[in-house]
Amino acid sequence: MKQKFDIRKWKPSLALQVFLCVFLIVAVVLPLIRMISTMTAADVTSMMKSKRFPKALRQTLYVGAVATAISVSLAGALAWAVARTTIRHKTVLNTLLSVPMLIPSISHGMGMIIILGKNGWLSRFLGLEAGVYGFWGIVIGSVMYSFPVAYLMLYDVIRYEDGTPYEAAEVMGLTAKDKFFAITLPYLRKPLISVIFATFTMIITDYGVPLMVGGKYLTLPVMMYQDVIGMLDFGKGAVIGVILLVPVFITCILDMTNRDKGNAAFVGKPYRIRDGKVRKIVAWILCGLVIVAVFLPIGSFAVLGFVKKYPIDMSFSLKNIRQAVNMKALDYLKNSLLIAFVVSTVGTVFAALNAYMTARNKTKLSYVLHLMSITSLAIPGLVLGLSYVMFFKSSPIYGTFAILFLVNMMHFFSSPYLMAYNTFGKINENLEDVGSTMGIGKFKIIKDVILPLSFGTMAEMFSYFFVNCMMTISAVSFLANVTTKPVALMITTFEGQMQLECAAFVSVLILGVNVLMKCAVYIFKRVMNKKETA
Repeated sequence: MKQKFDIRKWKPSLALQVFLCVFLIVAVVLPLIRMISTMTAADVTSMMKSKRFPKALRQTLYVGAVATAISVSLAGALAWAVARTTIRHKTVLNTLLSVPMLIPSISHGMGMIIILGKNGWLSRFLGLEAGVYGFWGIVIGSVMYSFPVAYLMLYDVIRYEDGTPYEAAEVMGLTAKDKFFAITLPYLRKPLISVIFATFTMIITDYGVPLMVGGKYLTLPVMMYQDVIGMLDFGKGAVIGVILLVPVFITCILDMTNRDKGNAAFVGKPYRIRDGKVRKIVAWILCGLVIVAVFLPIGSFAVLGFVKKYPIDMSFSLKNIRQAVNMKALDYLKNSLLIAFVVSTVGTVFAALNAYMTARNKTKLSYVLHLMSITSLAIPGLVLGLSYVMFFKSSPIYGTFAILFLVNMMHFFSSPYLMAYNTFGKINENLEDVGSTMGIGKFKIIKDVILPLSFGTMAEMFSYFFVNCMMTISAVSFLANVTTKPVALMITTFEGQMQLECAAFVSVLILGVNVLMKCAVYIFKRVMNKKETA
């Protein structure tokens, strides 16, 4: 009897898991297979014999390695400064340090031009005639673009470290050096590997910063963008796309093989933060310098959007706003808002459903579904966009908003999915079974217990989809047309026409919308917390 009950119980869940797997296969796996299948031996041979390709590959890896080292080191120092000192206003500091995540990477490159370009205000002040273009320009821009992600990942890891081993180490008389190598380093090993490879992946697959400040220093994403957009050479684009997938999949394999149980989520006792004037001064200085460095490019292009002609005439003007509006900036902003809202709504529901089926309905298929759900984390936006062009070109959704909804949802799906997966996994796993014995249906358990406990996570998932849809350029570059164009793509249009002032205004527009979304989520979470404590 028990076996029959279990079969009836799991049948609908199994059918739903099969449906979700099929959907992910069509939305992610098949487009990639289609892209790979379009490569011909002639394309591969031509690419390998090209003088540009080996140089671009070498330069991409070099930039990625240097920028990752700087970015992760800076993020680690900041995470220590905020999490391991008694400085006040940590929420404000975290918010300020995460602002670079709210604008496209190409805007960071534009900020670099305004500050350190040939006519940059700091270049003129320091007498740098050449400006910071090429290798160091890409490195600096990539660090500004990637370090907030590394910082937030490391901050969460350090903040929740168990303090019990440190107290035991003090009783045993271990020195600070011994504590670091015996406790801290083993605890940080797995998270640090994940952070390093996630940051490296972000940097080597980005084309916004290299496009703006790379100059003659060619990287693979820029080469792919030029071949596909400029020359419509999809074969070579597919070859570069496959090559960009290689380090990303190596990242996933290393991340999975470095999983261990040493970093448990259980915290016996919070880490005891030592109070010290010197520690706080050092932390404030470090945070202050980084925040100033973060806001210099943002402030620079914010000012640039309201001047007549940089750097010739710096007087206040609304000409750039009028010009951007005349070029349909407001219409494209509506497109972006539509895309962001639809993707955020549907994506949050879809990611939560996937997470529930993998975290709370354990079957053999749930593990497969979990692996497929995190697959898009390993696919650069340019690669996913190109694969969609090849796979959906003859379909009814090609050239419509529907394909932009789909590509954006799949591009950003994995992170919100993991948020929900981790949240659902922390809720008592026997909840549904207990409810079943009491005659309470699974849907009622989800509606009345699981969802109310997860409202904060759902809000963050919605916000993640929305913010990234507003500022993404890579995934939609190959798919948008004049009717469906998002406002972020106007930055590349204005940059190509050397109208940096208009591009700056569009960047400010995107930043303003994303800040409003973050504020709305913050207010929503505060209201929900007050209701829970009432």
